[in-house]
Amino acid sequence: MNELGAAIIGCGSIFPLHANAIAGLEGIKLLAVADSDMTKADQAGVEYGCLATHDYRDILDREDIKVVHLCTPHYLHAEMAIDLLNAGKHVLTEKPLAVDLPSARRMLEAAEHSKGQLGVVFQNRYNDPSFRMKEMIESGTLGNLICMKGIVTWHRNDAYYRDSTWRGAWDTEGGGVLINQTIHTLDLLQWFGGEIASVRGSVTTDVLNGVIEVEDTAHACIDFSNNVRAVFYATNGYLVNSPVEMELIFEQGTLLLRRDCLYLWKDGKETLLCEPFSDITTTVGKSYWGTGHRRLIQDFYGHVREGKAFWLNGHEGIKALKLVSDIYNSSNRTKPQEK
Repeated sequence: MNELGAAIIGCGSIFPLHANAIAGLEGIKLLAVADSDMTKADQAGVEYGCLATHDYRDILDREDIKVVHLCTPHYLHAEMAIDLLNAGKHVLTEKPLAVDLPSARRMLEAAEHSKGQLGVVFQNRYNDPSFRMKEMIESGTLGNLICMKGIVTWHRNDAYYRDSTWRGAWDTEGGGVLINQTIHTLDLLQWFGGEIASVRGSVTTDVLNGVIEVEDTAHACIDFSNNVRAVFYATNGYLVNSPVEMELIFEQGTLLLRRDCLYLWKDGKETLLCEPFSDITTTVGKSYWGTGHRRLIQDFYGHVREGKAFWLNGHEGIKALKLVSDIYNSSNRTKPQEK
């Protein structure tokens, strides 16, 4: 098996998860890391035994680097991804695809003309409960899906935004709790529900007024073309990071996601269907990131090696961003987002 060279741009909090995933893959070698903070880049380079640079453009002409991971702030995704795709690299970017839809569409256009692929990290689709919920929707095991709800109650304080000044601003983060913390849950709702017919929502800043210019709390009602309805609530104003809760109600039963475990309620009885995959020797990062990163990254490289189109591509990734944008647009409080 020929070795496949990789690079990671952005050496922040999510970096170790990507780097360790690469280290665990046979035939994949991390050749370079980049960060505008040279101290972070140097530390990562030493730890993983590879080149460190402060300028991602040093990677563009490296013929031995075929795949590049984007772990940078939101506002940098589009420019970097387009440059990398134009250079023929395969790009795997953390969520969101971009800070706004026009930028995301430029990324998709670059991918259409590139020798490389564009993949998006929505790792929660790779969690065991998510796979099981999707499977039961498609199989019709419990009859038709009727409605869904998703609830995210997390905590972000002043220090979180002071430590990373790009957060909390429209131009650099693209929004608040919707586009950053809860876009994964919104992605699952739209993945489960299918084509969206209408979105109504509202966003507010309940706790972090004077700290951020974006929202810390949001709710939405999402109607799908198949007559399924989803309700959604999210806040960064809680005092702990509670596990995400989801409920899917079918004609013949209900699926409940609680503490990352999936339960079936049917005929007056609750049954545990599956627990999240967990390997304490390899899991890296915060618990609420889930356990799907390693699986997604492995799957992306598998598709690249086999010359197959990765299924969680830019066209899939933009769906959650469109949903976020629609919620912003339906609110009377936010900066208008382009459709």
